[in-house]
Amino acid sequence: MKKVNLGIVGATGMVGQTFLKVMEQRNFPIDNLYLFASKKSKGQKIIYKEKEYFVEELNEESFNKPIDVLLFSAGGEISKKYAPIAVEKGITVVDNSSAWRMNENVPLVVPEVNPEDISWHEGIISNPNCSTIQCVVPLKPLHSAFKIKRIIFSTYQAVSGSGVGGILDLEYGIKSYKPKKYPYPIAFNCLPHIDDFLDNGYTKEEMKMINETHKILHDDKIKITSTTVRVPVRYGHCVSANIEFENSFEMDEIFNVLNNAKGITVLDDVNNNLYPMPIDAEGKDEVFVGRIRRDFSVENGINIWIVADNIRKGAATNTVQIAELLINNIK
Repeated sequence: MKKVNLGIVGATGMVGQTFLKVMEQRNFPIDNLYLFASKKSKGQKIIYKEKEYFVEELNEESFNKPIDVLLFSAGGEISKKYAPIAVEKGITVVDNSSAWRMNENVPLVVPEVNPEDISWHEGIISNPNCSTIQCVVPLKPLHSAFKIKRIIFSTYQAVSGSGVGGILDLEYGIKSYKPKKYPYPIAFNCLPHIDDFLDNGYTKEEMKMINETHKILHDDKIKITSTTVRVPVRYGHCVSANIEFENSFEMDEIFNVLNNAKGITVLDDVNNNLYPMPIDAEGKDEVFVGRIRRDFSVENGINIWIVADNIRKGAATNTVQIAELLINNIK
């Protein structure tokens, strides 16, 4: 794989730090590495592969360097401002925020699902929402085999999806301190409220899952609804997906499709209490699927339980995988 000059915007944040961890574990082919963050992080030292790097303050002159690929994880407003500047310099941006996901000129990519979509990027490739990523990994092969008609998503999302503030609210809440990030305590509680509420009664997070699934699977005809819930778990999002197909199937066929799909580990042996849990997924890159069973309330339906590390596969790992696809296409 060709070596590249790579930059990270938001290098000191939770996802930015995980970028570096994942890159080191995957032996990402870097020639030069440039790290950017806010003014308060300027000069911070970061060790990557036993070499010291110093964080630079992000500004409009930051990309006057020979950077090939730039990974963004610093929030939507930063991406909206600085990604176009990078593209003007000839840099390809892989953005982890929601800023560009539904832009019709920006591919929304999960490498196990739609790697071919990077071919039509115009300088920016978007990383999907964390819960969407883990869901479309099993949905794509199932859709190809049986044609999905309808999906009902119910999520159980870890506090790390809200960044450090979410984790602190959980830790402080256990000690009975008042929450600072969430409107109510998350310790010993569940909040059916992720992101802002919209006029239609859904939250932005719920609409992200609906709209992004349509875009990634290239099928707007699938009927999708979603309820997203924050739960008192540090790492690892869980999703209960109820799926109705156009075509009939045998359960053995469902298991065969999932067992042979890229990026999936099936954990499903209820006789031995084997099913995916967040503690199984933490620190891992694959998507875990279990509790696979027929939905007897409809003609062609199943229920599945999907679990993944939201900071790794749901953010950093998927972004790095996209960068790897880019490198493979650099001549």
